[in-house]
Amino acid sequence: MMKNVLVLGAGFVARPLVRYLLEKTELHLVVADIRVAQAEKLIAGHPRGRAVKLDVNDEQALNAIISEADIVVSLLPWIFHIKVAKACLQLNKHLVTASYVKPEMKALDEEAKKRNLLFLNEIGVDPGIDHMAAMKIINDVKNRGGKIVSFYSYCGGLPSFQSNNNPFGYKFSWSPVGVMLAALSDGQYLKDGKIVKVPSEQLFQHYWLKDIPGAGTFEAYVNRDALPYMELYDIKDAKTMYRGTLRNISHCESWDYFKKLGLFNRDVKYDFDRFTVKQVLAQAIQSQGESLAKETAEFLNIPEHSVTIKKLEWLGIFSDIKLTLGQASVFDMFAHLMEKKLVYEEGETDMLVQHHEFIAEYANGNREQITATMVDTGIPYGDTSMARTVSLPVAIATRLIAEGKIQLSGVHIPVLPEIYNPVLEELESLNIKFTERHAWL
Repeated sequence: MMKNVLVLGAGFVARPLVRYLLEKTELHLVVADIRVAQAEKLIAGHPRGRAVKLDVNDEQALNAIISEADIVVSLLPWIFHIKVAKACLQLNKHLVTASYVKPEMKALDEEAKKRNLLFLNEIGVDPGIDHMAAMKIINDVKNRGGKIVSFYSYCGGLPSFQSNNNPFGYKFSWSPVGVMLAALSDGQYLKDGKIVKVPSEQLFQHYWLKDIPGAGTFEAYVNRDALPYMELYDIKDAKTMYRGTLRNISHCESWDYFKKLGLFNRDVKYDFDRFTVKQVLAQAIQSQGESLAKETAEFLNIPEHSVTIKKLEWLGIFSDIKLTLGQASVFDMFAHLMEKKLVYEEGETDMLVQHHEFIAEYANGNREQITATMVDTGIPYGDTSMARTVSLPVAIATRLIAEGKIQLSGVHIPVLPEIYNPVLEELESLNIKFTERHAWL
């Protein structure tokens, strides 16, 4: 059995993973982060844990610390994964991440197989739990002689009902920059056999209202490109394939207006030692020096009393505040404002909603509707739901690899039964589970 695990990154979601591996296994753990105090806090003096200061850009230090591990878990931003993966290849170490498989990672598949190494990616919540819950149902349908003809998948990380106490209806449980960058993505899906393309500039115009059992009504907008999942899930007969993000009501309209104001612009930069937030917005809309709220409403062609204007006012964008950003983009300014205001206060909780809708067709002509819904709430004064649902699947998979219970090689995502069955079973024991409903149409 493998004994030593290296965890790279001690940020937003690391704590549940670290505590699981220290408390539910006999593994020895090293947590490495440039902010060593955060790593030490996660280890909390455990005898099988050690915190190490590490700058991932220091290749020599990175290689040295990877060389001591059997399995490397990367919770770093995805841009670092290839650097880590190449070091793992060179040093013959298994790798686990919660991030999407990029082409550069996929390109390492053959070499990983040659070295009998497993690079398991997309084993978080979205991607991750969504794959596993979907494949469990898809394979069940196939085993009963059916095929999937329609699949809608929705996921959203949101404030819980009792902590939904700001006008945005949103708080950050992961990187604000990551959330904003996702808002700049194009989208694509298949509906009734036709491809629907959603360019980035129309992303928040193309949404619908979705009722989720046990959770409420949300806005759903397209999450990147859904088409590759038809092959990944082996449901090539499907006429509809959609992946969507869930947000609270009024999110899409407001974020569409934020984009029209240029608040997501990464190219236009200001010296924030000289410019106030108000002055930046005034330049963006070519203000004539009247009421900035009124002029902003006129620029967007919306009423001054509209909810978008109220949100911007609450955020402080019409005020003379100065930010300690130095030279930075408008994007950075907006991210900073939201990061400071859209926060979880002590004791507040988040909520993770995941919902799948399938239509299955059988040889005898019967059609079945299947839904699977997970509504998970964070622990007051404890771990967020986002942290639990992202990092516990990573932790469970790491344990299974260490114990020799997953013996695959190459670059994988969790769509195979030998991965998703034991991970889902363990998650259910930790009260992270789906409720399934079946109905004949």
